[in-house]
Amino acid sequence: MSSKRTTNQRSPQPINMTIPIYQADAFTEKTFGGNPAAVCSLKEWLPDALMQNIALENNLAETAFIVAENNGYRIRWFTPTVEVDLCGHATLAAAHIFFNHLQYKQKEIGFHSKSGLLKVIRQKNGQLTLDFPCDHFEKATAIPPAIEEGLKIDVTEVYKGRFDYMVVANSQQTVENLQPDFKTLATVKSRGVLVTAPGKESDFVSRCFFPQSGIDEDPVTGSAHTLLTPYWAGTLGRNRLTAIQLSARRGYLDCELSGNRVLMSGYAVTYMKGEIIV
Repeated sequence: MSSKRTTNQRSPQPINMTIPIYQADAFTEKTFGGNPAAVCSLKEWLPDALMQNIALENNLAETAFIVAENNGYRIRWFTPTVEVDLCGHATLAAAHIFFNHLQYKQKEIGFHSKSGLLKVIRQKNGQLTLDFPCDHFEKATAIPPAIEEGLKIDVTEVYKGRFDYMVVANSQQTVENLQPDFKTLATVKSRGVLVTAPGKESDFVSRCFFPQSGIDEDPVTGSAHTLLTPYWAGTLGRNRLTAIQLSARRGYLDCELSGNRVLMSGYAVTYMKGEIIV
């Protein structure tokens, strides 16, 4: 999830149409776990302001809008406040809806996006595998003071990726016990701040904070794992890793570094289907 602000008109003119909408929980095998995302499959693009208002009304971390285009599909994602350039969990949710509710019969589906072509592969065990571009990172030479102030912990090891800062903590307990000052974190000039550590029941754990994008803590963040995975692959010396995002809803991912791509596998479950009337 990387952010780009859109014009938000809270009362656009009605256009007298119904839009199918689905909601699925991603990176979980059970309802009320993982990260919920709304999915709207459209015949043509709606005005940006209307899509932003739908996302605001849904009040989920992400709403995905998809339109068939050039024998394929294009996907766009909106938080309640901004359009973003990349989102993992809503892409996983969208593929789940296509495979299970929209009669998509192929094993693999591709979505064109602002971050390039994103593929999702349906595995025999029911998992869906996201094929995303790897994020490249470097050690931060100057750590923004708001990171340490906002996280309320001593910060020594910090990296900067394309979208986010990543803080490496010494233990899973440190990550679990975080009680951030989101107002302070929101002043950090990045999409958000990730905090990660070695895991007790997985190779690594994380929590992801995006107050800059209207989401204080994201339940599960696929796009963050395009940075977390190459870091931990290099640190642990292997390319296949298990990950848990330690939000209240918990998210579970199997991750693999494959060249300049990151493969992230997880389950999804349908929560709702209905119609939007606008």
